[in-house]
Amino acid sequence: MVKYSYFYVMLLIADSGSTKTDWRLVSDSGERRSYETIGFNPYFIDSASVLNELASSRLAEIRKEVTHVFFYGAGCSSEEKCKVIFNPLNTFFSNARVEVEHDMLAAARATCGKEKGMVAILGTGSNSCLYNGNTIVENVAALGYVLGDNGSGADIGKTFIQAYLGGELPGVVSEDFREQYNLSLTDILDAVYKQPLPNRFLAGFSLFVHQHLNNPTIKKMVEERFSLFFEKNICKYSDYRNYPLHLVGSIAANYQEVFEKVAAKYQVKIGGIVRKPIESLVDFHQL
Repeated sequence: MVKYSYFYVMLLIADSGSTKTDWRLVSDSGERRSYETIGFNPYFIDSASVLNELASSRLAEIRKEVTHVFFYGAGCSSEEKCKVIFNPLNTFFSNARVEVEHDMLAAARATCGKEKGMVAILGTGSNSCLYNGNTIVENVAALGYVLGDNGSGADIGKTFIQAYLGGELPGVVSEDFREQYNLSLTDILDAVYKQPLPNRFLAGFSLFVHQHLNNPTIKKMVEERFSLFFEKNICKYSDYRNYPLHLVGSIAANYQEVFEKVAAKYQVKIGGIVRKPIESLVDFHQL
């Protein structure tokens, strides 16, 4: 609900993953300003922490100017989870109308616009949907980094760490990993089971994996994770071979060549690949 009338419009649009949130402030003249905060995933953060992060960020400088907030976030898939994010946003941006939607809708709007298509997010986590040009009509549950998130940064990182700790990697890769990270078994287990945001910790290793894609063992491992993503997610959509698959996220961008190879195996045509959907999302809202 709009709290009171304005003679100007100042849109604040956010695309939030588990790791970070990209913000764009858009004036009625079309000027854009960029901001960044940590990721606001309601499965890993509470309302008080969101409010604290907002207050300590540069967004505090423009909180009174904003008239509309469109927030798209990972984990914002139910009314209960949306409230975790909506309440602090509504409190902080006290002069604005606030809307909170799932990041899957952001990805669909950024890549498909008003066209039909399949859309996948491959970043720290993974998700997918079938989009009819207006709304999401089918969505295979992502299940998070423990039960799902196939093909995501966290999934690739977790699979790599499992292989590393199990002594299943080529010696040269294991040695390079030890030199770069110097992590003991205790360090790894503590980060995964005791420290906050273990999904981010695991996803961080996807960078190392990408550096070693020329190693046949590593490349095969990544191909297997993407194959599982197709089998558990994409192939479950109605007539999935008849729609282009648009991709959003750092894993999709960094691993494009490997992903396209796996897609061809499942006879899926790749559409656009966007590392960060925020600018296209702003275009959508301006239209």
